Amino acid sequence: MAKYFDVHPDNPQARSIRQVVEIVRADGLIAYPTDSCFALGCRMGNKEGLDRIREIRHLDDRHHFTLMCRDFAQLGQFVQINNAAFRAVKSATPGPYTFILPATKEVPRRLLHPKKKTVGARIPDHVVAQAILAELGEPLVSSTLLLPGQDEPMTMGWEIKETLDHVLDAVVDAGDCGVEPTTVVDLSGGEPEILRVGSGDPSRFE
Repeated sequence: MAKYFDVHPDNPQARSIRQVVEIVRADGLIAYPTDSCFALGCRMGNKEGLDRIREIRHLDDRHHFTLMCRDFAQLGQFVQINNAAFRAVKSATPGPYTFILPATKEVPRRLLHPKKKTVGARIPDHVVAQAILAELGEPLVSSTLLLPGQDEPMTMGWEIKETLDHVLDAVVDAGDCGVEPTTVVDLSGGEPEILRVGSGDPSRFE
């Protein structure tokens, strides 16, 4: 059974955030809101959590997981950013963009794309997501909560709780959040490559 946390969107209750983070630290899997849509999240060292995300979403080992980072300084610990990528990422964060970048040695191998050794990274512009990340003190490994066969991510906390109660440890509900996934930009090569057009304006990278 997943615990259900109804938190204030602008001023999330510190006690609830602490309880959510305790679940993450105990290798739990959570659903939580971001500035693009709900995401599944677990801590980086949680191998079983990654397997559970893959199972829920029917993902293969080429799927890019995303490191949801609190700020630019934290992001810089886990991905390698050259000068051109630095300016591009800095100008678009926090916001609804996911960047594919070469990973540093801090990132567990199981999170990396098997051939490219890259990982997704982003900084959300969402009060509740930021509160969780601040309390946790490390990135959340995340993936959009888009179930197999569905065209759009799930958007209602109660519906997520009802549908995934048996496979999640917590659902964090802060009311409305976006319905469109992030725009994904691959910065691991020479030129920016837009892999998915989502809620972030892609034109700044074209």
